[in-house]
Amino acid sequence: MFAMSPIHLDLEVGRELKTSFIDSNSFDPWLNLAVEEYLLSSYAAEGVVLYLWQNAHTVVIGRNQNAWQECHVDKLAREGGKLARRLSGGGAVYHDLGNLNFTFLMPKRRYDLHCQLAVVVDAVKSLGIAAQFSGRNDILADGKKFSGNAFYHGKDTSYHHGTILLDVDMKKLSMYLNVSKSKIESKGIKSVVSRVVNLKELRPDLTIETMKKAMYMGFIEEYGQIDTILDFQEITSREGVKELYGKYSSGEWLFGNSPEFDFRIDNRFNWGGVEIGLNVKKGIVRDAIVYSDSMDLDFIHNLQESLKSIEFSQEGLLKTVATLQESVERNDLLEWLRTVEI
Repeated sequence: MFAMSPIHLDLEVGRELKTSFIDSNSFDPWLNLAVEEYLLSSYAAEGVVLYLWQNAHTVVIGRNQNAWQECHVDKLAREGGKLARRLSGGGAVYHDLGNLNFTFLMPKRRYDLHCQLAVVVDAVKSLGIAAQFSGRNDILADGKKFSGNAFYHGKDTSYHHGTILLDVDMKKLSMYLNVSKSKIESKGIKSVVSRVVNLKELRPDLTIETMKKAMYMGFIEEYGQIDTILDFQEITSREGVKELYGKYSSGEWLFGNSPEFDFRIDNRFNWGGVEIGLNVKKGIVRDAIVYSDSMDLDFIHNLQESLKSIEFSQEGLLKTVATLQESVERNDLLEWLRTVEI
């Protein structure tokens, strides 16, 4: 497709680092996410993969989010859209064909956020747009966000994926996302739309194909070469992808178990929002669900599991949270829970 650059070595093990590229020709979010997870399990252990994909008329929520609270689900469905849930944490995003998604997949030992972000930032800069990384998961141009990023770490492999807004319909973005007042206020903004920018506003002739080529060349610049171009159609014909499609399109994955809670509390911290729902019987927590847009999937999972079968009291909650690994998240929760009346 394009000229190749010199070979890039995996210095940790002293061997050539395999690199692959794959470009989706589907706009179905469930298929695209199925392929993403398949690449993670089948290719990421051997090297770095750059995967480019687009979804049509879709809201994608984070792994631990409550679909009904984050998205106007019925309205989206009535108007022909799809809801999707990804493996990674973070918040809800709207995708249409004015948006390009990217995923970097690799062995966990090769995960390097600086290298991965450099591909995106340099690709955008090559198009004459000044870009910079900001905070934990945003990339900015003209002081506004055009790319949000999220991360997933398995046992031996990891991925980093994100969005690039080129010409997204901002009216629909605000129409389908149910952004909480506390989240907006915590960021000091009047609306979700006011803090994002389409790159076409900064370069009117920009196209998706131009952006794809810039990402491809940026990947070569950072990693030295592309060894293999993977065939998207061939990958989607594999049984493993078909099974994963069933998962991503299922109501169980999209909505999960959403019981009526006997007790519910929520709060927003600098690192994300948390909603805790507890079902209580005879003074004991029988079931617990924790919803969050936190990027730390392990912390949210461990919090949810630790709350089950404990004494339902402020002291019980505090003792349980105190057993979690020390972190900013844990300490913030403890400080907050000391103020909660039960």
